[in-house]
Amino acid sequence: MTQTQIKPWIPALAALLFLAVGTARADDVVIDIIGGIEGAIPVAVVPFRGDRESERLGVDVAEIIAADLARSGRFDILPREEVISTPDRLEAVRFSRWRALGVDHLVVGEMRSIGDGRHEVRYELLDVYQGRRVEGRRFRADQRHLRVLAHTIADAVFEELTGIPGAFATRIAYVAVEEDGDGRKHRLVVADADGYRPQTILTSREPLISPAWSPDRERLAYVSFEGRRSEVFVQHVATGERQRVASFEGINSAPAWSPDGSRLAVTLSRGGSANIYVIELRNGAVTRLTDHWAIDTEAAWSPDGRWIYFTSDRGGRPQIYRMPSRGGRAERITYDGGYNARPTLSPDGEHMAMVHGRDGRYYIAVMDMVTEEVRVVSHGPYDESPSFAPNGVMVIYTAGGAGDSRLHTASLQGGAVAPIRGGEDENIRVREPAW
Repeated sequence: MTQTQIKPWIPALAALLFLAVGTARADDVVIDIIGGIEGAIPVAVVPFRGDRESERLGVDVAEIIAADLARSGRFDILPREEVISTPDRLEAVRFSRWRALGVDHLVVGEMRSIGDGRHEVRYELLDVYQGRRVEGRRFRADQRHLRVLAHTIADAVFEELTGIPGAFATRIAYVAVEEDGDGRKHRLVVADADGYRPQTILTSREPLISPAWSPDRERLAYVSFEGRRSEVFVQHVATGERQRVASFEGINSAPAWSPDGSRLAVTLSRGGSANIYVIELRNGAVTRLTDHWAIDTEAAWSPDGRWIYFTSDRGGRPQIYRMPSRGGRAERITYDGGYNARPTLSPDGEHMAMVHGRDGRYYIAVMDMVTEEVRVVSHGPYDESPSFAPNGVMVIYTAGGAGDSRLHTASLQGGAVAPIRGGEDENIRVREPAW
């Protein structure tokens, strides 16, 4: 594995921290859960009834809903070719036929034009075994918002059936890298959670890395090499206004927002070696948290703001440590495998996703913060940059390494690993996702 496959930023730092990969201890317990999920809810999403104008739009609302639900790993979606009929409302459903297919719930609906470029979308979620309507709503939207509306319906269905808020109508950020006649072009992109409707908010000939959403979802922190060295910026997504917040001598990297959005934890090498610092965005005050000869980097806050997790090679190989967010003793928390890095905490703080290395391969793994059980949820062999969905049900990450990197999602329980195809050309490398 090359340096760039393991980590795309600061080659010298990557070489020091991420090339020392060992094997797991004999008593390590790491569980692979890439197979199907037991207990997934059988659901059929029936193609929505639509008039000819709606069909010409190229937005298949039912298909988007089905793809969202399938990607979560919580549902066993009936393939469209096995859908036996296309009712659009409760009264048109023959429930006995769907029960014979083992379907628990149906999603049916209709999309029709109401003029002036607007459309009405109606859907119903039906309980097949009780033969009743669980819920249903009616929306109106213009053409450009139909995909968002489909994600909104998927969120409503997801929450109704699981009790967990959906996250399909949220946005992701990532870095797209493409070759052109003048070299490489790097773009910082914001898109729907399924990768569609990408919007470039910054373009540079120099690398852009490590985007991170603010808690209010209005700003992105990231690292830019536009000045021929690493600097940390905060940019308002809607206006494009940005602020340089770290431009010290040496390394400025790996920004991570505090839960209240008032501070950034960053990696700086002001004193020689790379350590974790906290920057107050209000006044620029800088506080050093770690003070070690090793490389401390990739900070992540706990949701309650009490702890900071980070990657360090102070034990000889990269592992994850934590310390109080106001400073104090650091303690190691990962022991399964010779390589664990890039921690990120779920919104409820109950799980931590990370890059987990063993036998020369790199996976996304999830640790239960109570039991300390580690579960591999991706296929490998060169997976990196995990980021939790806002509801904690899925993780988005980069798969494939530097030569051919694409975005994938994996369900927290495993069993649903899916590429995010979205609106980027297949020849463009997409990496460093943030959800």
